[in-house]
Amino acid sequence: MSKLAEDDRFLDFSDFGRPIARILVKRLINSNVTAIHYTFIFGLCGLIAASFIYTGMNKAAGIFLILKSIFDAADGEVARLKKSPSYVGRYLDSIFDIILNVILIFVIGLLSQSGWFLALNAFLLIQIQGTLYNYYYVILRNKLVGGDTTSKIFEKKSPTAFEGESQRNVNVLYHLYLVLYGAFDRIIYTLDNNAHKAERLPNWFMTILSFYGLGFQLLMMAIFLWFNRIEFIIPYFLFSSIMIPVLILTRKAVL
Repeated sequence: MSKLAEDDRFLDFSDFGRPIARILVKRLINSNVTAIHYTFIFGLCGLIAASFIYTGMNKAAGIFLILKSIFDAADGEVARLKKSPSYVGRYLDSIFDIILNVILIFVIGLLSQSGWFLALNAFLLIQIQGTLYNYYYVILRNKLVGGDTTSKIFEKKSPTAFEGESQRNVNVLYHLYLVLYGAFDRIIYTLDNNAHKAERLPNWFMTILSFYGLGFQLLMMAIFLWFNRIEFIIPYFLFSSIMIPVLILTRKAVL
């Protein structure tokens, strides 16, 4: 199941793993494999990819980055198909993502001799790119087309746990999420604090924005690794971030 109604879907380059994820989930939908299981599997895939990068097995690392994206899509598919939304899963997914991004980019920085300073800047820009994509995408889903609402435009307080999950666990993960993502959320909100009032976010705009989604970021890492061009990864994220102000100004001026 999609996060959006069929008429509101756009070409999302960051979501390339979802078709395979749907096939996998449909085959296992009657099994005991839950959304949380898929979340832990994609976390493991990310760690394996980082270990392969560290040992110079770049092609294998690229494959596991692709698998990470597929299993990342699968956890949400399971939750929607089984109609079992989870705030524990929502926050755990995001927490795993940022931890894996830290590990991946600093391992890449170490081996590509880019240095810690450039690696840190690349990591920060990766997070800002992803936050911008998620900010507009959540606005589209929550407000403009009435889609999936597990993710919130503004994370102001810990949500009430869904049936079957612990409120204590939700609270702990919510506060950890704020520690890890709060600064990035505030940066994007400061840059475009009226986006939630937009009357439309057209498909062409969301498609362009999807190049900043985590799935596409990992795909680019995988491509560079497959062709043994690890030294291009950090510069790619540094230079691709030039489009951040362009996209924000486009949203403000045109949309």
